[in-house]
Amino acid sequence: MSSKLWGGRFTKSAEEWVDEFGASISFDQELVLEDIQGSLAHVTMLKQCSILPEEDADQIIAGLKSLQEKAEKGKLTFKVEMEDIHLNLESMLISEIGPVGGKLHTGRSRNDQVATDLHLYMRNQTKVILELINDLQKAILGQSKKNVETLIPGYTHLQRAQPISFAHHLMAYFWMLERDKQRFTESFKRINISPLGAGALAGTTFPIDRALSAELLGFEGIYENSLDAVSDRDFAIEFMSNSATMMMHLSRFSEEIILWSSQEFQFIELDDAFSTGSSIMPQKKNPDMAELIRGKTGRVYGNLTGLLTVLKGLPLAYNKDMQEDKEGVFDTVKTIVGSLKIFAGMISTMKVKTEVMEKATKNDFSNATELADYLASKGMPFREAHEVVGKLVLFCVQNGCYLVDLSIEQFQEASELFDQDIYDALNPYEAVKRRNSAGGTGFAQVLLAIEKAEKLVSEL
Repeated sequence: MSSKLWGGRFTKSAEEWVDEFGASISFDQELVLEDIQGSLAHVTMLKQCSILPEEDADQIIAGLKSLQEKAEKGKLTFKVEMEDIHLNLESMLISEIGPVGGKLHTGRSRNDQVATDLHLYMRNQTKVILELINDLQKAILGQSKKNVETLIPGYTHLQRAQPISFAHHLMAYFWMLERDKQRFTESFKRINISPLGAGALAGTTFPIDRALSAELLGFEGIYENSLDAVSDRDFAIEFMSNSATMMMHLSRFSEEIILWSSQEFQFIELDDAFSTGSSIMPQKKNPDMAELIRGKTGRVYGNLTGLLTVLKGLPLAYNKDMQEDKEGVFDTVKTIVGSLKIFAGMISTMKVKTEVMEKATKNDFSNATELADYLASKGMPFREAHEVVGKLVLFCVQNGCYLVDLSIEQFQEASELFDQDIYDALNPYEAVKRRNSAGGTGFAQVLLAIEKAEKLVSEL
């Protein structure tokens, strides 16, 4: 005879290694508080619906609260032979209060129980993640406010393109993160619905009140279909998709941090707390935290792909395959929470080398567009202006000089539209200042963007 809580149908127990392979307690103990929270709501509902006698329900509630207190202090010991967090806690409850503890499972299944736990867990973690994104945005704003008029070369194809405000560059990531925040916020409503009471797949014959248990757990509503409630994890997929997109943004930002802190760029210096040294080369200061975040992006992508693959061929309703939904979610949460915390500290403490940045905007041809715009403003078709300036750049390259080094005579030889004010147009500071179109790098526009952004981070 099997010793399992579900073992009445079975005549023998599985071998120990089979139990270990099938058990999920090694990872789903992460859901211990959520499981107790869901059970408290369930038994309260059973009591109010007169499905359980008040005395039994009150005894179960007291036992669950005792387990909750022990769990919060880390004093619960889980057993592999009890398979998962649900059976472990039910077994503990029966040990705590006697056979009446077995009545807790009235009107529910592990299928709706585990789905409820995951909804509660992801709801809690989404709130944490939104706060951490906000913290990183504040760190970006802090650096941006100090560097509105700091110039840096803007790049396309990793080639110098046009000078821009360093604050404008940083704020690009603020707005990417703002959209990430919106995605998590919008998906929250699909996390915040209750599968509890759906049973194994078909509901229950007991006169339960699903709306009441949902209300007790703070859910906004219930799944309308019991099959759907226990068999889909699209809310988890959406969460991991949002996480993958955000990690893509952090990975791009990491790459720029790595480039900027290199000897070739020397635009920034990272704080020692976010760098490491070499075991053999004493001069090294490596941007390891940025590199690690860039690398961890791959595991978040993998977790998303893994869950999509697990679910893609499953018939309704619950299948054991769905046990594989949790480890990827837990790992994704751990990865993005750590990455956001590290990034906020890394950005807020980094030293910006303004002189090196500004020098870089003068020793290149990133002001070439200013010449083309100058000629276009004087009436020359832009395509012609582009060709004129391209020939001037070629001349400079062949003669080892920059546009600003050309005499007014040389400019006027290329086009009589050039005048003495061309040298003002070539000044990187003036070039940046003039780009005052909405969302542009002009200092006035950057200040407006910062003002808008500060309202957004204060509203969370």
